[in-house]
Amino acid sequence: MPTQTDPALVASELRTVLGQLVRRLRAQHRFPLMHGAVLGRLDRGGARSVSELAVAERVRPQSMAQTVSELEADGLLTRRPDPDDGRRALVELTDRGRTTLYADRRQRDDWLAQAIELDLSHSEQEVLRAAVELLGRLAER
Repeated sequence: MPTQTDPALVASELRTVLGQLVRRLRAQHRFPLMHGAVLGRLDRGGARSVSELAVAERVRPQSMAQTVSELEADGLLTRRPDPDDGRRALVELTDRGRTTLYADRRQRDDWLAQAIELDLSHSEQEVLRAAVELLGRLAER
């Protein structure tokens, strides 16, 4: 007789395990988490104002201005006038910023791919592949 799955228990365990995995992946970052988040957002969405970035990342504009200044000082971002509103500036990735971001992603992907290959059997890897599809559906909900 099959046992019934408790969705609340699965949800709690999933949240815990995903949190552990995210923390482990964060440890693979080359730079602080907020820096990576800003670089990634600019890569995916293109140039944005500091205030738009602050809203998107749910931080105070002053905090985002500091983050952007740090990334700009490192040569990862640049500012240019907004062609639609000369009173504000848009922030965008430099070539160095894009290269750094992609290298960071590769490092994290390589770590995870190696862990999957070394720690999981072929059948477990297939289960994980299927689980990724299910998690994607949940994320879109």
